[in-house]
Amino acid sequence: MKITVAQINPVIGDLSGNAQNILFAAKKAVADKARLLLTPELSLCGYPPRDLLLNPAFVEAMSMTLQQLAKELPADLAVLVGTVEENSKAHIAGEKPLYNSMALLQQGKVQQIFHKRLLPTYDVFDEQRYFEAGLQANYFTLDNVKIGVTICEDLWNDEEFFGKRNYSINPIAELSKSDVNLVVNLSASPYTSGKQHFREAMLKHIAMRFEKPIIYVNQVGGNDDLIFDGRSFAFNKRGELTCRACGFDTDLLQLEFNEQKQDLDIGFITPDYESEDEEIWQALVLGVRDYVRKCGFSKVVLGLSGGIDSSIVAAIATAALGKENVLGVLMPSPYSSASSIKDANDLAVNLDIKTTLLPIEKLMQSYDSTFTELFANTEFGLAEENIQSRIRGNLLMAISNKFGYLLLSTGNKSEMAVGYCTLYGDMNGGLAVIADVPKTRVYSLCRWLNRNEQVIPLQVLTKAPSAELKPGQVDQDSLPAYEVLDDILQRLINDYQSATQIVAAGHDAAVVNRIIQMVARAEFKRRQAPPTIKISDRAFGTGWRMPIASNWLIIKNAYQSETLSTPTFPSPEQ
Repeated sequence: MKITVAQINPVIGDLSGNAQNILFAAKKAVADKARLLLTPELSLCGYPPRDLLLNPAFVEAMSMTLQQLAKELPADLAVLVGTVEENSKAHIAGEKPLYNSMALLQQGKVQQIFHKRLLPTYDVFDEQRYFEAGLQANYFTLDNVKIGVTICEDLWNDEEFFGKRNYSINPIAELSKSDVNLVVNLSASPYTSGKQHFREAMLKHIAMRFEKPIIYVNQVGGNDDLIFDGRSFAFNKRGELTCRACGFDTDLLQLEFNEQKQDLDIGFITPDYESEDEEIWQALVLGVRDYVRKCGFSKVVLGLSGGIDSSIVAAIATAALGKENVLGVLMPSPYSSASSIKDANDLAVNLDIKTTLLPIEKLMQSYDSTFTELFANTEFGLAEENIQSRIRGNLLMAISNKFGYLLLSTGNKSEMAVGYCTLYGDMNGGLAVIADVPKTRVYSLCRWLNRNEQVIPLQVLTKAPSAELKPGQVDQDSLPAYEVLDDILQRLINDYQSATQIVAAGHDAAVVNRIIQMVARAEFKRRQAPPTIKISDRAFGTGWRMPIASNWLIIKNAYQSETLSTPTFPSPEQ
């Protein structure tokens, strides 16, 4: 039996467009003599549809589109399509109105409906808000092959692999008892760095444990802050990788189920990425491309400071959209060094993007004049520094409004974590491209990008990072070295370590306490930030749900010592 995997990139809510993509894949599958076509979770509406599911008209339209798609599909091809199904028991107290489902379409009709059994409610997932869990094992028979159907999370509960169960049932174990010949898993699994290796290790274990071949189908594309990396794959029952689709792009993957061997034959395996930097780069490029496209934009604008953050964002945008669709804006102040202006221009030449120059000195003088009386007898400080950032933010927003360009903000995760950023200034934008990329990773990405030719000017990589808001300023006036800061933040944010554990790892207690306080106090800023492209398992945004008015991180999580010294760096903007 020939099987085609349609690794598609749906637009959320574009029911007609998504159906056409499925139909196109079906016609290609028939041309390749396939008998079964597999599509990702919620492929008809795109994942995640979130509160669109609360709109009855949207749910009704999805049902009508599914029925129409069934009529248009080739009659002799069986197709699994991700959709939602209304819960007939929704009137019962506590029952949710919908199921997250897969529909088997064949011979012009919806032949069977299968419901997702395990509903995740962690990180970015909130499926119990909308869906009722399915109660029975899902399978169907096609040409005497019994095929078990699972949907995304149904796969992620193997107690032998994880060492525990997060749910009371294991759908794969139940399907094994039903004596299925093949298991398919239809997913919309968001990307995080390194996750593909974990997925493949998990499926290899499951295939060998239950001696069942497994096909994993994943959505691809960027939807808001989430990136879906595709890389659909399959394992035979001996735990051998039999195929892998490409990453971060649509693909049609052909598989062969050998009915005599009751197993999958070895097919085409797309090579893995050579480095983590390459993988992250592909994710960020896809995230920018799809966010811009799916939000109805074609061009972007960003500020070019000559620093490393704006340089990498400009490079990502150019790769995603083409050089003709990127505008860099240089906004030097009296504190901007000549080398920074040169670095920004050199970058623009390397990328071949358009730039415009908007000096802000006269605007700064206007603000100084306005505040002369009110700010009399005070020292130059954060208020004056941040006015510069807000002037630049206003100029960029004006360009965005005037020409319909999407403004990209350029702050990295290290800065976002500790609040080293200015509300209504450098935080302005419609998309925060690298706000889940730590500063040390930004450097690593730039070095990777320069591996064959110099894209990021060498001076950008070697000079001390600085916001250049006052004479001689460098980031380390206010922050510890980024290698130190990023390790503390990794332990605190991603690894859930306490201050005591972080200090035990070798960090200075006073610095650790200060960073913890800064992370807590910056929550109000992050709440107002643009959407962040998620590349880690602990990104600011949808899956980050910290309170603003809280003293837990500041007081309760502090490292307790009678000999703590005062940190040598002051607080950024409060």
